Parts: sequence; C-alpha cells; structure tokens
Amino acid sequence: MGNYLIEIAHLVLRYFHVIAGIAWIGASFYFAWLDNSLQTPPKEKQDKGIKGDLWAIHGGGFYEVAKYTNGPEKMPTTLHWFKWEAYTSWITGILLFSLLYYVGADANLLDSAKSDLSKFAAITTSLASIAIGYIVYRLLCNSPLVKNGYLFTATIIALLALWTWGFDQLFADKAVYIHIGALIGTCMSGNVFQVIMPGQRYLVKEVEAGRIPDPAVGLKAKLCSIHNNYATLPIIFIMLSNHFSHTYTHQYGWVVLVALIVIGMWIRHYFNLKHRHINKPSILVSGIAAFFAVMLAIAPWESFETKVNTVQVSDQQAWTIIEQHCTECHSATPTSPLFTSAPLGFTIDSIEAAQTHSDNIYTRAVINQDMPLGNMNNMTPEERKTLAIWIENYRVAKGK
Repeated sequence: MGNYLIEIAHLVLRYFHVIAGIAWIGASFYFAWLDNSLQTPPKEKQDKGIKGDLWAIHGGGFYEVAKYTNGPEKMPTTLHWFKWEAYTSWITGILLFSLLYYVGADANLLDSAKSDLSKFAAITTSLASIAIGYIVYRLLCNSPLVKNGYLFTATIIALLALWTWGFDQLFADKAVYIHIGALIGTCMSGNVFQVIMPGQRYLVKEVEAGRIPDPAVGLKAKLCSIHNNYATLPIIFIMLSNHFSHTYTHQYGWVVLVALIVIGMWIRHYFNLKHRHINKPSILVSGIAAFFAVMLAIAPWESFETKVNTVQVSDQQAWTIIEQHCTECHSATPTSPLFTSAPLGFTIDSIEAAQTHSDNIYTRAVINQDMPLGNMNNMTPEERKTLAIWIENYRVAKGK
C-alpha cells in the first residue's frame, strides 16, 4: 500500500508541476513578446503617461494593451499579479524532486561506481550545492558584472558547467540533469520571490502615494524577468531529459547538457529579437543545426551495425540474466518494492517478450547502461556483453 501511495504522489506532483510550469513559461513567453512588441502610442495616450501600446485579436475579440512609463494616475480596483505560477512550479518541483531523489535515493541518486557517498551525505551534498548555486547567482545579480550582458552570460554558463561536472562526479547519471534543473528553477523562482514581486509591490506603493517610482527598481525586476525568459527552453529540455537516456548516460553527458543549455538560450534569443522586429534567421538555423550536431555526436553508432558473432548465447542463458535483473520491475507482477506495476507498462515475462523488446533491452542495458535502475541488483559488464551477443545474434537470425 505504501508503494502505491508513493506512486500516486508521483502522479499528482508531476501533474501539477507540469500544469504550473506551462502557466509560468506561457506567461514568460507572453510578456516577453508583449514587451518587445509594444508600439509608440498616439499623443493622447502619451499625455496619459502611456509608454507603449498594442492591439491584438484572439478568440473572436479585440484587445487593447497599454504599458505606462511609471503608472496610472489612479490604481485600478482590480490588479492582476503573476506570481503563483512560479511559486507553484517551484513547490511542486521541489516536492517531486525530493520524492524521487531523496526518498528514492538508493535507486535514483546514488551510484557506487562514481562515489561512496552515504545516502545522508548524498542528500546533504545535493541540498547544499543547490543552495550555494542559488546564493552565487544572487550575488552575481547584485554585482557590477550584471551590467555586462555578454560577460555575465559567459560567467553563468561557466558556473553551470562547473556544477554539472561536479554533480556528474557524485551522483547517478539520471540525477545530474535534474539537479541542474532544480538549481535553474530555484534561481528562476527566486527571481520572482526576491526581486520581481518586491519591485512590483514598490511600484504599487509609490503610485498609490502619488510619487514617481525609482525606475532602477523596475529595471532590476525586468532584468531578472529576462534571465527567466532565457532559461525557459533549457528548463523544458531538462524536464523531458529523463525520457532520453542517450543524453545523460553518454560518457560526456555533462558536456551534452551544457551544450544543450547554450543552444536553448541561443534559440530563445532569436525569438526575443524577432518580437522586436529584428529578424535574424541565421540564429535560429544555427541553433537547430547545433542541436542536431550534438545528437549526431552522441549517437550510439555501434548499435546501428549488424554484428555477426562467432560466440553463441542460448535463450536460456539470456533468460537467466533477464529474469535476475529485469523482471523484478518489468513484470505483470513486479516483486520490486519500488513499483506496483511495470514501469511504462513494459513487461518481460517470457523469452518471447524479451525477443520482442530486444531493441529496447539493447539500448538501455547494453548501450546506455542505465538499466537496471541504479544497477541496484549489480548487473555485471560480462552479463551485459552476454545479452549484447544474444540480441545481436537474434537480429541476424531475423534479418534485422
């Protein structure tokens, strides 16, 4: 019953994390587009303190949006704030992160082949590294470096590379990317909580008091909003990354992540410029080309070759390995304490099922080697090689 409740908790937290993330990232995309698309308003609007306006049509109606230089003469009765999208994303994300990597540390966080950290030490290191990363980011945002966009960006990328490499030295492969996602998400939500919302409360207070707000406060909040906007595509990839083990299990998986973060920021830069009517398709094309270049560079080319082995492995030999290391989870009746049903509905309860799913087994157990989960039942390199020969021979026999 306890495992089933944990599985339901996974479902609920993932569901609400995705919903909140869509709302938050959607708001980020919308306001980035809105700010960059504002036009110089007519004189009568300028006389009212309006800095820019925009007309749009959607859902069968016309919309008129105006942005004030400082604020309206009188505060409206109803003022909409955008904060709970960020807060809910972070809260559900941290809860889900804790459930997966702290409660489930044995399967998802620890890797004895990389380090001999105890469960307590690994969790403490995880929490401390995310907290320190956020503090470093906050200090950089309050330093003169933030005034130089290029140098600030290069510094952030270099620090992310350092953190990614460090995580890769200590934690299981699948935990590395999500730790960077937790760090970036914490920085993003911290921007909202510590900078953007206080800045907006200050603006409201000043306008209500009939004073002209200090523009520096708004500019600082705006800069943090821009940081969040450039982080959206990298964070979306990281949210999806655990479904694509060929990225995080690569020998240089940490380099792959840093490269994809830079590519995501570069592609986002294209759209931000485009909203300002600066169209540079070379940025988009180069970003997409770089993405596919990375995918080609990390492709498991050896798995695409048809191999003819002189060594023979019997079905019984293969089944002994599969039954020992795979069916604990991937069965119609799993015996693993981690699952009440087979992950992804993927069951291997017979040699025939193993043959049907041999390509998946080859990819995950032989090439990526991220299965069994956390290698908790210690599948040896020799057993992986035996499975590889069995599957390669099966492919030849079937003419694959």
